[in-house]
Amino acid sequence: MFSVKAVRFATNRRVLAEAGPSIEKFVSSGITELGKKLGPILWQFMPTKKFDAEDFAAFLAALPKTQDGLKLRHAVEVRHESFVTKEFVALARKHNVAIVLADSAKYPMIADMTADFVYVRLQQAQEKIVTGYTPAIIKKWSERAKAWQAGGGVKDLPALAEAPKAVKRDVFIYMINGAKERAPAAAMALLKVLK
Repeated sequence: MFSVKAVRFATNRRVLAEAGPSIEKFVSSGITELGKKLGPILWQFMPTKKFDAEDFAAFLAALPKTQDGLKLRHAVEVRHESFVTKEFVALARKHNVAIVLADSAKYPMIADMTADFVYVRLQQAQEKIVTGYTPAIIKKWSERAKAWQAGGGVKDLPALAEAPKAVKRDVFIYMINGAKERAPAAAMALLKVLK
């Protein structure tokens, strides 16, 4: 499956409630040609974008559930501390939109499960480690992935709201960071542990 990163025309705007036409243009641009291989759509926001509940609710409501007969899954990556709130988690749950769990030194981590899938971006690989991460860290992420897939949560990551009902989830984990040359080895190391 392939995750698709949405265009910035939809997310890099002062008023998100006005993003409807940009969202529609993007989802009708041919992404459904991937068919069953279409994974989640990533909507990434600038670090300067602050949480405005009403505006963000309008944006989430504008995200289409289907396109060309295909179910669409949406994930939002927010990077401003103002999103670290139960209200944001509740909004994402209402719309079945995953909040990207970013393992980053620069951006806040929100580990609440808000959709029927989990979207993780691991961003702290180290160039000096051949696989980007130590075996212990790879093992920890594999344990978390298995717990999420089985429908449970994880107790070692910060959650803002009460855990949702346990449901089996698809889990998408991406290696994206400064040490990009280590990303393939990191992904292969994680896959090996998951087997």
